[in-house]
Amino acid sequence: MSDLNKELVDLVWGRPTSGAVSASIFRRWTQGFVFSENEHTALEQFEGGPCAVIVPVQAFLLKTILFNRETSNWRHMTEEEQKTILCSALSEILESACSSTSTGFCLVSWAKGQSPQSHAHTKAQTQSQAQDMPVPESSQPLEGQQPTALAAEDLGFERFHSVLQKRVVMSVSDLQAEVLSLFHTWRGCCGVLLFLYSVILTKGIENIRNEIQDTMEPLIDPVHGHGSQSLVNLLITGHAVSNVWDGDRECSGMKLHGIHKQASVGFLTLMESLHYCKVGAFLKSPKFPIWIIGSETHLSVFFTKELTLVGPECPSEQARRVFQSFDPEDNGFIPDSLLQEVMKALDLVSEPEYVNLVKNKLDPENLGIILLGPFLLEFFPDQDSGIPDSFPVYHYNGLKQSNHNERVEYVEGTALVLGFEDPMVRTDDTPVKRCLQTKWPYIELLWTTERSPSLN
Repeated sequence: MSDLNKELVDLVWGRPTSGAVSASIFRRWTQGFVFSENEHTALEQFEGGPCAVIVPVQAFLLKTILFNRETSNWRHMTEEEQKTILCSALSEILESACSSTSTGFCLVSWAKGQSPQSHAHTKAQTQSQAQDMPVPESSQPLEGQQPTALAAEDLGFERFHSVLQKRVVMSVSDLQAEVLSLFHTWRGCCGVLLFLYSVILTKGIENIRNEIQDTMEPLIDPVHGHGSQSLVNLLITGHAVSNVWDGDRECSGMKLHGIHKQASVGFLTLMESLHYCKVGAFLKSPKFPIWIIGSETHLSVFFTKELTLVGPECPSEQARRVFQSFDPEDNGFIPDSLLQEVMKALDLVSEPEYVNLVKNKLDPENLGIILLGPFLLEFFPDQDSGIPDSFPVYHYNGLKQSNHNERVEYVEGTALVLGFEDPMVRTDDTPVKRCLQTKWPYIELLWTTERSPSLN
């Protein structure tokens, strides 16, 4: 790993002005993937920071549990099932990050005999004995020994990066087998970082640099320890782009990369409700009804089993997405000179004479603009979305301190999605509701707990 260490460290951690990565920030990232004792299908996060990796993995875990596994009780899993499903989620993320099958998949783990478990086991032995001691590839802890959630005290930033090894596998079946064999590595000390490094090297450092908007911005913030949007996008979509809109945009002659296809799990952010950004349809309307929710400082997951929420894109949704792609500033209108291109992109009749007729109808006052609402009503009127009026929903937050009684458990509730504002069913204005209103403007949420779930 030594030849890659500097490039990898610069990409992930940047070059702090102090010359060294903060010990407290590094320590916060040294946990493994650990399941909650109170919620068998939920991962636990011990400190702020690694949610940028843990939460996307949780979202893919839920996708597998809810839609790829036949069981009457999705919230219960045996330890063996936890192992299988966690490794399946990790493999899926690695697959989506792989730029080319010809380069294979890269897995980063402890060098032989260097894991914290084996280090503790050989402490009393001489260094030469420790080097010769056979340690399983999976870095399996001693029988009866619990996997460590945080790093051993003597495992600092420099030492961690000096005891890593990487290996490459070329096929998906080999990847799945190898990831499974490393289960104890993933759930032990530094498992989250080892997986993150595996994703980065599988994607390729140069490929990531080509996708990130600001190559000087590290994937982990050196001051606060939070993961960047590029890191979250890399894990959700396989692309480390810095933006959440659909497609690429031009700004002052610079090309800004966005999301290019429908994601498996979605992303919504409180920042959109504050008008700081606009999430595109590819993240807002994923293949499965699972959304990563972003607040100012943390990530959590909102999910349901209601598949009608994410059915195939209906014509009106496609039309909205295409129209908005010609309206990059989200004004809600386009210049009438672009109408023909929009109609052509939607396979509508786009002969000049017909386009002029439509212009006159949609812009009777000759203002030179076409509004989104009238355009949709003209070509896609009365389209029923097929979404039920109400359905069960769940919220996950991996931080103990953000959960009731400091127990990491799903918060259950019922969502009502109306097509209009109804004062009779209005619920409290909360951050989670404001965030979800960026997708469903008239959603109301009734939670089974006394307080609304926390996004922080």
